[in-house]
Formats: sequence, structure tokens, C-alpha cells
Amino acid sequence: MESAFVFINKIPNILMKKINLKGLTLEELKSFSVSLEEKPYRGNQLFDWLYNKRANSIDSMTTLSKEFREKLKIHAHISDLKIINSYQSKFDGTRKFLFELEDGNQIESVLIPPKTAFYDNESMKLEEQKRLTVCVSTQVGCPLDCVFCATGTMGFKRNLSTGEIIDQAMQIEKFAERKITNIVFMGMGEPFLNYDNVIKAIKIFIDGMNIAARRITLSTAGWIDGIFKLAEENLKIKLAISLHTMKDEIRDKLIPINKRYNLSKLLEAVEYYYKKTKLRVTFEYIVFKNLNDKDDDVKMLTKLARSIPCKINLIPFHSITFVKPAGIEPELKPATMQEMEKFAQKLRKNNLTVFIRSSAGEDITAACGQLAIKSGK
Repeated sequence: MESAFVFINKIPNILMKKINLKGLTLEELKSFSVSLEEKPYRGNQLFDWLYNKRANSIDSMTTLSKEFREKLKIHAHISDLKIINSYQSKFDGTRKFLFELEDGNQIESVLIPPKTAFYDNESMKLEEQKRLTVCVSTQVGCPLDCVFCATGTMGFKRNLSTGEIIDQAMQIEKFAERKITNIVFMGMGEPFLNYDNVIKAIKIFIDGMNIAARRITLSTAGWIDGIFKLAEENLKIKLAISLHTMKDEIRDKLIPINKRYNLSKLLEAVEYYYKKTKLRVTFEYIVFKNLNDKDDDVKMLTKLARSIPCKINLIPFHSITFVKPAGIEPELKPATMQEMEKFAQKLRKNNLTVFIRSSAGEDITAACGQLAIKSGK
């Protein structure tokens, strides 16, 4: 890591681009401090100021010497995402944020208040319902083009930097004036296609912002290379798999990446993840009427749960017609809540752990699968 900063003092200031401190890990901040001819412990101080104290300027880091702060201002800066707008659900308090990045691109993130994540009464009693959750994005757009997801209609613009990922939570926390307790990587983009920046962001959330690993969930559409790599990270975060069916012919249409990584390959990776980490995975399952809600689907999910310890989150299908999708999306029909509950009960009779996700934020297009920038960048 020192190679990124070792020549910093040998480059004329006019030719240098200032380093953005937000998004650097502890080791990177130590290396940066050494490149400025400072002791490594300065990196610890910067790490604490950036992520624990949430400093938004170098001058606000008052425990640093004036000389060091002046040196930092020559070589570094601290960026902030710009909140363009926010929209609050009139039904459940969910709030969606529209951010503008430094290059003009835009992303959306969601603040999920307590007691809105799940539908059924049993889950309302869970301790996790006392938490304040931010759903963060990892890419501008997404290349995977899942037919039920609005983000895919944007195409893919670019990956977010580590700083842009963590700053979503930091800016929303500042807005909410209350500590964020949970992070879910379920916003725009496929996290595993931005692996390095996502892993760095997770480590900063844990070590810098003091968010427990067990309160961080990463969701993937099934990029198995990332699942295998995450299994070796020893991060103890939660892994969620966007599953939705146990039939390859259906999943090929819903999630095109299934043609590259079919269910057999995906479940092999998930089984490896469980054996390596001993952490139970979550299978996300959008329930489509008369498509994946039949008795044979119950049998296949039961067989899956008996081979891989897991829980299953049933998710309502949220329309994305507002982005005028092509393909089969208009043909997909949501199951009613009564039908979802009936499907859940069949699974529970087979001793599966099942929860029903709510449609929090649907009236502001902030529910699962609805994040997209509809105009401009």
C-alpha cells in the first residue's frame, strides 16, 4: 500500500491531485502519513477523525498539530456526497435520497426506519426492528439487467469508490441525526462486481464507524467468484442470495447471469461459503403469481434448506413500469399478501425459517428493485 503514496513529496504540488481521505483504510492512512514524513500513528488519528468523529474538514481535526493540518490541506481533501433531494414515504417513514457524485453521476440510497422491514407480526418482535438501516449502492447503474429490477434499465456507468459507498451512510446519518445501526448492500449495482471497494467499505463500517459485522448484509444476484472470495475474508457479515426460483429455465429469464453461473454452480459456492464461515445465508425470493409459488417450488426450497442452513426472505414484487422496461417484466405479476402468507406457511410446515419482507417505501419507488435514475445522469 505504501507504493500509492511513497513518491508524494517528490511531485511538484501543481502536478498533484489531492488525495481524498474519505475511503482510505487504516493501513492506507498510515502509509499516507508516512509519505508525508509523519509517524504511522498519524494514520490512526486520521482514521478516528474521519470515521468515528465524522470530521468533514481537515481544520476540524483539532487534536492534530497545526503544522500537520496545513500539510494535509496541501496534499489531501475530504469529499462529501451532495444530497440533491430526498423523498419520504407517507405510509411507513422510509426515506429515499438522491445523491450527486463529483463527476455529475447520480445514485439513490434508502433509509429504512424501525419496524418497516418485515410484514408478519412475529418478525415485528425481533430485536432487529429497533435498528436504523441504510441501503447503500455500489455502482452507478448495473450491468446484470435482472428483469424485475429498475436499476438494470440504466445500464452500467461505473463503480463507486470506497469513499462514495461509505459516504452514503455518513450523509444519511447526518441528515437523520441518529446513529445508523445496520448497512445492507442492496441498492444500485452488483456489489461483487466492485469487490475491492466494497470490501474496503465493509472494513471501514466495522472498524471505523463501529457497525457490527453481524449488522451488515451483502446481497448478490449470484456472482459466484465474489462468494468464494468473501468466504476467505473472515468478515462475519451476512450474505444474501437473490434466488427467486430453483428452476434454471425460469432463473435464466429473471436473472441473465444464471446462464453463466447456473443454480448448480451458485449453490456449490453458497455451500462452500457456509462450510468456510459457519454463517447461515439468506435466500431472497420474490414471489411471482403462478410462476414460482407452486407446491413443487415448496419442495425444492425445502430440499435446499436441508442441505444448506439458511433463512428465506419472501419479497413482494414491486412494479418497475415507471422506467418502461423491455423484456418479460410486464408479464410478471405480484402475488397478493394472502398468497405470500399461504406460501410461507407451507414452507414453515417443513421447518424452514421464513420471513415476509414488507413493501416499505413503495410509494416513493424506494422498495426492493425500484432504485433508478430516470433522467439525466
